[in-house]
Amino acid sequence: MAQQPGARGLVFNEPLIFEHGRKGRAGCDVPKSEFPEIDPATIAPSSMLRGPVEGLAEVSEPEAVRHFTRLSQWNYGVDSNFYPLGSCTMKYNPKVNEAAARLEGFAGLHPLQDFSTAQGALRVMYDLEKMLCEVVGMDAASLQPAAGAQGEFAGLLLIRAYHTEKGNPRKKVIIPDSGHGTNPATATLCDYAAITLPSGPDGLIDLALLEKEMDDDTAALMLTNPNTLGMFEKNIKKVCGIVHAKGGLVYGDGANLNAVMGKARFGDMGIDVCHMNLHKTFSTPHGGGGPGSGPVLAKKFLEPYMPVPRVTRRDGVYSLDFNRPKSIGALNAFWGNFGVYLRAYAYLLTMGGAGLKEASETAVLNANYILAKLRGVYHVPYNGTCMHECVLSDKFQQEHHVSTLDIAKGLIDRGFHPPTIYFPLIVKGAMMIEPTETESMETMDAFIAAMKEIAEVAKTDPESLAAAPVAVKVKRLDETQAARQPDLRYRR
Repeated sequence: MAQQPGARGLVFNEPLIFEHGRKGRAGCDVPKSEFPEIDPATIAPSSMLRGPVEGLAEVSEPEAVRHFTRLSQWNYGVDSNFYPLGSCTMKYNPKVNEAAARLEGFAGLHPLQDFSTAQGALRVMYDLEKMLCEVVGMDAASLQPAAGAQGEFAGLLLIRAYHTEKGNPRKKVIIPDSGHGTNPATATLCDYAAITLPSGPDGLIDLALLEKEMDDDTAALMLTNPNTLGMFEKNIKKVCGIVHAKGGLVYGDGANLNAVMGKARFGDMGIDVCHMNLHKTFSTPHGGGGPGSGPVLAKKFLEPYMPVPRVTRRDGVYSLDFNRPKSIGALNAFWGNFGVYLRAYAYLLTMGGAGLKEASETAVLNANYILAKLRGVYHVPYNGTCMHECVLSDKFQQEHHVSTLDIAKGLIDRGFHPPTIYFPLIVKGAMMIEPTETESMETMDAFIAAMKEIAEVAKTDPESLAAAPVAVKVKRLDETQAARQPDLRYRR
């Protein structure tokens, strides 16, 4: 079996931290207070007093540091090795972005401090909005949404507010079946009926079907471009024309922006409103629930409905404007995920326009390199040039009773994080692979070799793949139970 850096090595057994240490042991010495001790019972009612705390881990500093270091060695991240999670854009995060986010003047900000003392932070937000508008060809942006799904939510609320002011919010939103899974949920949450539009045989929107489905009750078409098959909607201007002809608007899911930034802009395609994922495209590490940021961006005619507050600049002074009578309102507490803004801001400044374009080109080239090398070894459900991610399936391996899940587990033993599996839903046994622009040819060649080795093992020793992974601390889990009934609480 091929070995990769980090795939094996010193991985220690590690008990719970409660099983370390000894009663009375501490990680630091607390100096004696210079103030006299006061019995809390003399100054507070008994109902507000906490009793003795039992069961906390009592460990020294080395015990605590070694415990968490050993646990980290069980983990896998972008800093460990290739992380080809399709539709998630798990690119490497340059450490200069982290340094920017940790600058004392930013990290020490409090969301309630007076705006006059936070002019630098407000300028970052103001300038970042302008830069993001330039990237996607929109006129206005709000950084408020704290995730991509909330950006979608904000975008559809803008569309709803627009139609409502015109006299009719309309009833439905059309969503191609090659869109992201959050799209139907967002439409439903905004009180629209989500209408699925089947893809054509080329994996793109079927113009005839769209024309048939589009009517005066349709508020919007909600599309992902490039879509989750990794295909660019080459008829996008015709698509937008069909929707606009019936008075609808076009929402662009910008989660796959990494394929087109610097090359093509949503606004120029005819899209009216979109979101983007700062935590994907602009290199903030993500996963495990955050941190995220999903700004919403729109054409000028939708700007009055943007979330509050808006960052404004008058006479060189930055402030937050809440006086927006047509606004859809605030989306979260305070001003969004400022740490992610800083990372995106640093990334944009260091890359520049030419750098963004090169990143997109390299990401697309890398995905097509993997597709070309694995075509014939694995089934390719939709032919043609892919964008920043390619989709394969387990159709050939199913002949040996080896599934996509088995292939994913086999990759873990070979030192790679599995790709996205069983998505998009319109491909049976799908594997969605996204290398991003940050991977070298040597890394991709190693991944391709591992995939080819697994395909051979599927023919000769399929039972071994059914048992994978065997080289990690935790073997094959009941993933349904782990997701729906997680047992994360310590009990004696």
